[in-house]
Amino acid sequence: MRYVAIAMLVMILASLAWALVFITKGRDDPKRMAKALTVRITLSVGLFLMLMAGYYFGLIPGRL
Repeated sequence: MRYVAIAMLVMILASLAWALVFITKGRDDPKRMAKALTVRITLSVGLFLMLMAGYYFGLIPGRL
């Protein structure tokens, strides 16, 4: 579970960096930047749901 979460975080950062490249180069195609940001949001929501499900099913132990 830990390695999957780390891999998803790396993919989120890569997508964010890719969108930054599109912003800084000033290309005339905002659709590519919007697609990169949409991928980042989708990955972030997916990671959040995965962590919630992992906690619910006991894959991630809770600490008090």
